[in-house]
Amino acid sequence: MDKNNYVLIMAGGVGSRFWPKSRNHFPKQFIDILGIGKSLLQLTYERFLKLCPSDNIFIVTNGQYSHIIQEQLPKVKENNIICEPSRNNTAPCIAYASFKVSKLNPDANIVVAPSDHLILYEEAFLGKVRQALAFSQQQEALVTLGITPTRPDTGYGYINYQTVDKNGVHKVIRFREKPSLEIAKQFLASGDYLWNAGIFIWKVATVLKALETHCMEVYALFESGKPFFNTTKEAHWIEENYPKSPNISIDYAIMEKAENIYTVPAEIGWSDVGTWASLHEVAEKDAANNVISGQQVNLQNTQNCIINLPENKVAVINGLQDYIIVDDGSVLLIYPKEKEQEIKKVSHEVNVAFGGKFL
Repeated sequence: MDKNNYVLIMAGGVGSRFWPKSRNHFPKQFIDILGIGKSLLQLTYERFLKLCPSDNIFIVTNGQYSHIIQEQLPKVKENNIICEPSRNNTAPCIAYASFKVSKLNPDANIVVAPSDHLILYEEAFLGKVRQALAFSQQQEALVTLGITPTRPDTGYGYINYQTVDKNGVHKVIRFREKPSLEIAKQFLASGDYLWNAGIFIWKVATVLKALETHCMEVYALFESGKPFFNTTKEAHWIEENYPKSPNISIDYAIMEKAENIYTVPAEIGWSDVGTWASLHEVAEKDAANNVISGQQVNLQNTQNCIINLPENKVAVINGLQDYIIVDDGSVLLIYPKEKEQEIKKVSHEVNVAFGGKFL
């Protein structure tokens, strides 16, 4: 286990496409969405304990979730929970965390990973990550784990990469935004594209240099705070200055601009569990292809549905096919699976019509 390996687990999102189960006060990463007694965050943390010491794992989150993280990960030191006071996308929080880690260990080799993704083949995943870490240790490289696509999905960004490789690592030609279905089919047929899962590997010095080169506004802000990081003055400085950072993703800030981008293709049983349909794809199903979370459900002529109910709720459902049925106590959602990309928009409409307590 390399003492220079560090992990930043990103746990500040609200998972709005998973509404109404995922809510602002308790989003997707903290939910036992698979019904196995552990949240996605807990599964992610346990996965990375095989890669580096627990002291080298940091949870990057919004300040409002720090108490939930302490409850779910009681062994994580309070100093290893990095709290952002405002939501300014991924570039500022990665910059902030990277400067902190740089002060602790300028030789750090970092994995940045979402907290709310499912990985079925953990040993294969860790093997690919170690492969990427070995490459980034030797090269000034920004590496992303690319997921071998299984279908022409329009919900993911794509990585166009060179088929020739160096020890399983491929040069990235360019990133492509979420495509139309027709373009996604072309990507899949070509064999030259991977899904962008938002899992990054790089030396801390490499990512800070990339930010300085391609996103000076973010770099300069957090570089000015470096004297305060890992001291008693850090929290005050962050509270005052973090909200001044631009709202920009790490993809736009550096990954779509830098030349030294590489990818490691990975078949790891990955799902971002970003929508109800993606959960339906990976979860255990009954004989009629329904995914059911709830003990008291009477189904008739109902197929290919995902049903998520509170423990004390009885449901009788007849004649539904390909539907999402979610009862979260104060919100009931019954929606066609094929229109699930509308759920984020619908949640905002509910907010406007009935108030923020339902978000």
